[in-house]
Amino acid sequence: MDAFYASAEQASKPSLRGKAVVVGGLGPRGVVATASYEARVFGVHSAMPMAQARRLAPNAAYLVPRFGFYKAISEQVMGLLRELSPLVEPLSLDEAFVDLEAGGAAWDEASARLVGTKLRADIRAFTGLTGSVGLAASKMLAKIASEQAKPDGLVVIEPGTERALLGPLSVRTLPGVGPATGDHLRRAGIHTVDEIVEAGEDELVRLLGKAHGHGLYAMALARDERAVVAEREAKSVSVEDTYDVDIHDRVRVGLEVQRLADRCVRRLRSAGLSGRTIVLKVRRYDFSTLTRSETLRGPTDDPAVVREAALRLLEGVDSTGGVRLLGVGVSGLADFTQEDLFAQAAGERLDHAVEEVADDVPAEERDVVVERRWVAGHDVRHAEYGHGWVQGSGLGRVTVRFETPHSEPGRVRTFLVDDPALESAEPLPLVEVMGARPCHP
Repeated sequence: MDAFYASAEQASKPSLRGKAVVVGGLGPRGVVATASYEARVFGVHSAMPMAQARRLAPNAAYLVPRFGFYKAISEQVMGLLRELSPLVEPLSLDEAFVDLEAGGAAWDEASARLVGTKLRADIRAFTGLTGSVGLAASKMLAKIASEQAKPDGLVVIEPGTERALLGPLSVRTLPGVGPATGDHLRRAGIHTVDEIVEAGEDELVRLLGKAHGHGLYAMALARDERAVVAEREAKSVSVEDTYDVDIHDRVRVGLEVQRLADRCVRRLRSAGLSGRTIVLKVRRYDFSTLTRSETLRGPTDDPAVVREAALRLLEGVDSTGGVRLLGVGVSGLADFTQEDLFAQAAGERLDHAVEEVADDVPAEERDVVVERRWVAGHDVRHAEYGHGWVQGSGLGRVTVRFETPHSEPGRVRTFLVDDPALESAEPLPLVEVMGARPCHP
């Protein structure tokens, strides 16, 4: 799906169509989840600190994610994919691999191209959004093709052209080459996929170790035997980083743990999940690995809660001598619910979802704001003016634009945060689906 969260917001809000939209956490530590293509023109991209995004695109619309809304759209898209094949492997809410041969939907390049064309049309018809399709003989190449197809396109990598296509691409294009591995290869003078092949398998093993070296060399030769695996229930979500130089500074270790916690939560949310058990992994200078965990009262996907739990776990770990690897994970997973955003922290501090409220709001008003949850981008309904969405709140007031996915751009009105005529609402569907065939679950 193309700029999924931002595109869904633009489709839902007529006044934002064709304009720069940034979706993510709006607090001091907020991070961009998705930026619309209009916002990307200014250099805004996912995983960027929100403060930096605001400097680059000060006039963009900044919205808090509506994960329940995105998940409902994702289920429609995944239903379309499962009509094509029993082998559908979701990577996130907005991306999946499909084995077309397994379902008999395609058996050669021409039939695959027809399937891809129809799929894009079906996605638009059923969701109102656009998706990009990459077709190839392996998962790695299909992923590369889909990236080349964006936005709203279709790219086929024809058999026999794989090596020529991969050769000039950056090493970061290959699966498993993140920032750390990319830097390691760059220091060895290896910048492109062709240069990986020229270096040879033995050199890759020397640089990266046996498993990683063998695997990366095979990928560079366009060899990817990974099968499409039908969806399996996730038991945990985790992220980890290995450091080229051991970290000795305890403050730096703490900052890295917080950064990993935020990344883990982004991955958790993109899968529409929350979890109860926070896990910290620490590999020390001597390669000894420690794992610590803490179970909360209920599931959460609040980054502040995960950060705080991970830091508490870190307090019980001796990092003297240095740290080679850090990881943060969440297990005890549950389906995402909107309430999970607020459940853990509301009693102790302003919730991260209303962090745009000014610091000088009186305490009594602040309590009301937290209770009413007027969150930028989220849906509301007014007894007189109907359906709308929150443009912003602060100083005891909330600003609402009244419009629907099928209306003209609407008018903006401002209310007191405790206006009894204003209440939270469920998102409206993007597409009128009367007479359309249902998507299979």
